[in-house]
Amino acid sequence: MRARLIAVGERMPAWVAEGFAEYRKRLSHDLPLELIELKPGVRGKGRDDARAIQDEGAAILAALPRDIHVVALDGRGKTWSSEDLAAQLAKWRMSGRDLAFLIGGPDGHAPEVLARADQSWSLGPLTLPHMLVRLVLAEQLYRATTLLSGHPYHRA
Repeated sequence: MRARLIAVGERMPAWVAEGFAEYRKRLSHDLPLELIELKPGVRGKGRDDARAIQDEGAAILAALPRDIHVVALDGRGKTWSSEDLAAQLAKWRMSGRDLAFLIGGPDGHAPEVLARADQSWSLGPLTLPHMLVRLVLAEQLYRATTLLSGHPYHRA
């Protein structure tokens, strides 16, 4: 099984890119993780934010392969503990489908993206910068793989 992280936004700060790269490397054997960055929709004075969300949604949907299990990162989604995520990962592995995790733009996902998602996952009630969400997601996926393999990384 392979995973994709499809994220609206480009140019991560160096510390985020380095952290993400570290967890991506750690995941390379158990859950190869590919990052696909998409340009944010145009926002600003005289611009329509709804149009930006719609453009971002169209780009996300275009980046999705056909038979892939889609998990949208969304503040209204279901919260999972690290153990819950590990259980989800075990179920996903049994399905035999690849995974796609979606991070929307600053205004969230377009309705069409949420409708396409098989699941919505919330990292909790905190508001996090989208760049940081990438790093948290990669670390939590690594933690889930170590839980499933009995590696001592997770100490609960």
